[in-house]
Amino acid sequence: MSDLLDAAEALGARGEPMALATIVATRGSTYRRAGARLLIPAKGDPVGNISGGCLEGDVARIGREVIASGVPRLVEFDLTADDDAVWGYGLGCNGAMELFIEPTPGTLETVAGLRSGSGQCLVTPLTGPDVGAHRFETDGAAAAALRDGSPRVEEVASERVFFEPMLPPFRLVVCGAGHDAIPLVRQAAELGWRVVVADVRRTLLNAERFPGAAEFSAADPAQAAATLAPDARTGVVLMSHNYLRDIAYLGALLDSPLAYLGVLGPRGRTEQMLAELGRPEVMDRLHAPAGLDIGAEGPEEVARAIVAEILAVSRGRRGGPLHDRAAPIHGRAPV
Repeated sequence: MSDLLDAAEALGARGEPMALATIVATRGSTYRRAGARLLIPAKGDPVGNISGGCLEGDVARIGREVIASGVPRLVEFDLTADDDAVWGYGLGCNGAMELFIEPTPGTLETVAGLRSGSGQCLVTPLTGPDVGAHRFETDGAAAAALRDGSPRVEEVASERVFFEPMLPPFRLVVCGAGHDAIPLVRQAAELGWRVVVADVRRTLLNAERFPGAAEFSAADPAQAAATLAPDARTGVVLMSHNYLRDIAYLGALLDSPLAYLGVLGPRGRTEQMLAELGRPEVMDRLHAPAGLDIGAEGPEEVARAIVAEILAVSRGRRGGPLHDRAAPIHGRAPV
């Protein structure tokens, strides 16, 4: 998404026309879900993706028609068919998706909304006289979209309207700036998360060591909650490798409304810290040891296990093999 936004703003700064294709609804098995985008310049390669490669060419062609006409278009690709026919065409899914394709300047308005992450809902009429006229709302259907973080299409006054929550990036606070924090910060930043590295050792807090970090904190661990102001879109990993610092961080953050609180190290170590804090009953709320059980060895693999667990927890999943999942991979998305 960052690459797409950067490309759109660069094209806009040069006055070059473009179109933006957004998936607004899906049905069945699709590679991407509502909210996925493809930026289509008048010349050059598109940026982003909306499928496994089977639809980008057709969508780019339609996007350039939209650029030429200046009129937004709502299109549907229905790939539901006999499996042999679908797979024989080289398609990677057997579902249907609806896309809203808009030209400049609607594209730039959408990009501005995406960049803001303002905690508001971007509302886009897909039909009717105001088609493509973006606005921000926080009430009604917009409030529902903001609560669960899911884009949706609703019927409003006989018109179809796309409600897309504009939420700030997930925030990950890594408490500890040791060598094993380096791959964790990098991998989290690659997902677009806003990463904060906290450590009392100021010499370790720098962009050369952590180029993906958005900010640094050298505050006293006992003041972590007051200083970092974590919320329900914040995850924390305690990995200072110093017992006294970790217990201070843990005591400060235990009652914060976090999306995830993980502690590196053996379970017994965390149980001992909680016992000293007089809070043994909260052990089941923590993710300790942090990370999914994938047999990780070394900092890179451990970082993968932790990032994967945070993703699973934030999406309400258990993190097991998809082979064992009876429900659809993406659950039931609003259509």
